[in-house]
Amino acid sequence: MFLFSPGGARVKSAVVASLCRRSPKKALWSAVGSGAPHRFSLANNTWRSILLSLGVFSGTKLILSPLLPIGLSDFTKKMAAIAPHGSIARLHLMFLTHLSCTSCGLRHDWGKLQNLCTACRKPLFAVYDLERAGRALKRDALLTRAEKSLWRYRELLPVPIETSLVSLSEGGTPLLRAGRFGVSLQMQDLRIKDESQNPTQSFKARGMSVAVSMAKYLGASKLVAPSAGNAGGALAAYAARAGLEAHVFMPRDTPRSNIIECREFGACVTLIDGLITDCAAEIARRKEDWFDVSTLKEPYRIEGKKTLGYELAEQLNWELPDVIIYPTGGGTGLIGMWKAFDEMEKLGWIGQKRPRMFSVQAEGCAPIVRAFEAGENSAAEFPSAHTLAAGLRVPKAIGDFLILNILRQSNGGAIAVNDAEMIRVAAEVASSEGLFVAPEGAACFAALKSLLSSGKISPDQSIVIFSTGSGIKYLDCYDS
Repeated sequence: MFLFSPGGARVKSAVVASLCRRSPKKALWSAVGSGAPHRFSLANNTWRSILLSLGVFSGTKLILSPLLPIGLSDFTKKMAAIAPHGSIARLHLMFLTHLSCTSCGLRHDWGKLQNLCTACRKPLFAVYDLERAGRALKRDALLTRAEKSLWRYRELLPVPIETSLVSLSEGGTPLLRAGRFGVSLQMQDLRIKDESQNPTQSFKARGMSVAVSMAKYLGASKLVAPSAGNAGGALAAYAARAGLEAHVFMPRDTPRSNIIECREFGACVTLIDGLITDCAAEIARRKEDWFDVSTLKEPYRIEGKKTLGYELAEQLNWELPDVIIYPTGGGTGLIGMWKAFDEMEKLGWIGQKRPRMFSVQAEGCAPIVRAFEAGENSAAEFPSAHTLAAGLRVPKAIGDFLILNILRQSNGGAIAVNDAEMIRVAAEVASSEGLFVAPEGAACFAALKSLLSSGKISPDQSIVIFSTGSGIKYLDCYDS
């Protein structure tokens, strides 16, 4: 929403609003600073969103703090009256309203750094005013939007419009037809969402772009996370982009490429004997003044990951597939997509149909599979977790109850794959489709074969596999 707070932060130069109502395409926003005025055309989507929110199209009112409605003409008079070098508060356009606990529902303030729910220590979700967001961003408007990264859905993301993003053009990855591999299984419609084409060669870039953008906006200066590999590299890259400190705690046997990547980006890397859960425990023990951006322990990584769902729907002309097969460690992407589907239905962009969601894990670390098969609502920590697929070596996921609920609600399932099969199938995918997939993605192709042979899915269904990263980072796994 627009908020003008008289008691807000000062800015160096005054901003004078000059809105021409003759035509939306001629409407201008003039910012008067130390030099000549800067003009921005409201013909583009971002500024059209501002115009919509001001009420030129929809009749809505601007909201001033303390929540006083004001018309457009009154607003322009007040803004024009500000002295050329006076000080005003920041003007926000966003549709995020609050954060809500995924378990107890307790409402939290989005305007300050938050981790888990203060009452029950469960993950928080960002909640939007989707009615207003839907007025600002129409589905058909995406056809002409030049931005191809995940920020093309900015009205449905938490960072205020006027805020500089921490971005490396993440998202916008291709949805590829798996013609040869699919034909070998007598499949008619198999597709691969290739996330290896993200800036840090994995889907982790999505979540970190949004999380780091919001952390910086809310005042964090030092970020920390435990990581089995790709999340650490993404955190290090986006923290470097933002000019923030990054601290990454990794198991000592993390793939060497991931460790080197983090260090080259300037992160402080601490290697721990143990698993990612041991790394998280060490972070908690140290009690430093850093902000924890661990999986689902802050509310915005999932907002970046949910764009997987928005992109998938858009790439399939707003018809979701019958089945999604997804590698699951912490499960942020799976949970994020389900959140996106719900938001899109409320926006009127898709119908009620949902894909059957299948979670894929490694046999050596399969807490979700065990819990699903046992009919449990949460997953106990998996003992002695081990797998070559570092991203699947998560013995205890904080979002376990959300994952299990999605699998059951969608009439999907959970399946475990052994490491040898991952490596073998990765070679099949590489030689048939020209994609060198990470072991986590390879696990999904192996799971596909198992699901087909068991009759849980059929070859005539539309199926999307998520290849979440590049095999380049796992050379030791494939070489051995």
